[in-house]
Amino acid sequence: MVAADCKRISGMIDGGKMRVYSRVWAIAFSFIIALSLIGCTPSQSQTKTSATSQLAIATISDPKTFNPALNQEFPNVFLFAFEGLTSENGVTGEIEPGLAESWEVSEDKKRITFTLRQGLKWSDGQPITADDVVFTYRDVIFNPDIPTDYKDPLRIGENREFPTVRKLDGYRVEFTLPEPFAPFIRTTVGSSDSVNILPAHSLKESVETLDAEGNPKFISTWNTGTNPAEIVVSGAYKIESYRPGQRVVFVRNPYYWRRDAAGNQLPYIDRIVWQMVESTETQLLQFRSGQLDVMGDSRPLRAEYYSLLKREETRGKFKIKIGGPWSGTTFMAFNLNRAKNERGEPLVEPMKSRWFNRKEFRQAIAHALDRQRMNNNIFRGIGVIQNSPISLQSPYFLSPEAGLKVYDYNPQKSKDLLLSAGFQYNDRGQLLDADGNQVRFTLLTNAGNKIREALGVQIKQDLSKIGIQVDFVPIAFNTLLTKLTNTRDWDAHIIGFSGGIEPHSGANLWTSRGGSHLFNQGPQPGEPQIQGWEASDWELEIDRLFVEGAQEFDERKRQKIYGEFQQIVQEQLPMIHLVHEVATMAVRDRVTGLKYSGLPSWGLWNIYELKIGAADLAADEAAD
Repeated sequence: MVAADCKRISGMIDGGKMRVYSRVWAIAFSFIIALSLIGCTPSQSQTKTSATSQLAIATISDPKTFNPALNQEFPNVFLFAFEGLTSENGVTGEIEPGLAESWEVSEDKKRITFTLRQGLKWSDGQPITADDVVFTYRDVIFNPDIPTDYKDPLRIGENREFPTVRKLDGYRVEFTLPEPFAPFIRTTVGSSDSVNILPAHSLKESVETLDAEGNPKFISTWNTGTNPAEIVVSGAYKIESYRPGQRVVFVRNPYYWRRDAAGNQLPYIDRIVWQMVESTETQLLQFRSGQLDVMGDSRPLRAEYYSLLKREETRGKFKIKIGGPWSGTTFMAFNLNRAKNERGEPLVEPMKSRWFNRKEFRQAIAHALDRQRMNNNIFRGIGVIQNSPISLQSPYFLSPEAGLKVYDYNPQKSKDLLLSAGFQYNDRGQLLDADGNQVRFTLLTNAGNKIREALGVQIKQDLSKIGIQVDFVPIAFNTLLTKLTNTRDWDAHIIGFSGGIEPHSGANLWTSRGGSHLFNQGPQPGEPQIQGWEASDWELEIDRLFVEGAQEFDERKRQKIYGEFQQIVQEQLPMIHLVHEVATMAVRDRVTGLKYSGLPSWGLWNIYELKIGAADLAADEAAD
């Protein structure tokens, strides 16, 4: 899942000359202070460390956890620090060996045996073995008492059974499936959306020990207050330090397994400074001033940033990378949850819940959104109107030309749908429900994400044209995440999800009991219980299609199954998809080895291969 950004300052000057002069001097002094602070940034401090290469990048919000199994955000520290049994090539989408050097699938497709690489080690020097794989899957992912989103893509068949996993020897692990399961290999890709292998020697005790509330201590283990020295990793980098609100610093994992063609141990870059920069505007300033080496690695550049930076490429010594339509999705969703919290209070105000749960209401909203204007004004015309929950790059994507239902901008059709559903208008043009209540709701997004903030402003304007009052409120990303996944007290939101080739990787979002089924989030382990939750018939039909799609190995039949899924989503509209961004990223010339495309959600997917130019390192040494 994605991050947040943005702060705005305003002020006034009255007519007195002395007050004007005071304000001018104050601004000048603040500017001088800002320049002095720029001189103390991590990027500049690289010259203080002889022969040490450093990459400076940024994110909008602080990490929420250092525990890979509990991750619900994107970007995250696990992109740098952890790996799975397999990996995905970010250019071709092909599955490649990861911690496992090979795997074999039985003739009946029910048994998959992975063979780990010889000599693998954790960042503390302990060996990575089959015990770690069994621990990760059996004791953590399949543990009913641990709330992890990685359960859902691994539930197989109508009974939602997990595979069984057993150790064959120190380096071989066998998974036995209850039935053939086409997506299984792709679920082993270590990434934000798949399972990263965990160190049994560091975490096993926390799984077996319960806290005062009877939950495994694992749930609170490796939180962001944990000493980074205790975080044992398998990836290219380990966490050296974390300063909330400032930065996470990563250093090379001395035991990382990858080597280049010449036998040199990877990664090449010694140190990564991942700065918390609360707005994309500030990130832009820092990139242009040379404080950041990359901008747009976790989300494409805003269209106006692309236009600005494109003119500065030569002078600024950077390049704009273009990777085609981004694989992620951006959407508006309503809270369809009819349940009550542990105190017996409705999660959604009953009056609003009745609105939101009318299909005609959601379809009217879709027809009222001018997505072409969003593309023209917010994405500068280089985006792609989005209609499907499946990424454009996926072979399972159903296009409008192939029959996918779409909602063209048509305010009159919106009004007709609302009137047919029992809504009415007063003499001031305000939309009222059948009981005379004004239709008004709150729309949330993560503060500081300028694209989503701009989308929210336009949605507010568009819906006012059909008589609906929208209270648009950007809030901190972690606060938004808590509302969506824990308290569930929200009306509507704008957010996005990372995409990819395999539709089943979105099972945690789309299946009714999935851990990220945000528009109708059911009970989850380790959270306060809710009462009276239920899934609708069309949600249950999506469940059935995901089971059927996972069982099917014939690609044509799989395409048909996931085509039906997309049609249901577009008919029922639990999410109204908006505009696909084009994958764009700005990278300093000093950074080489990047393989960029729009397929992976993270532009630095091959970070272990990136280098800092030799001339830059020589300059650093000379300065030192």
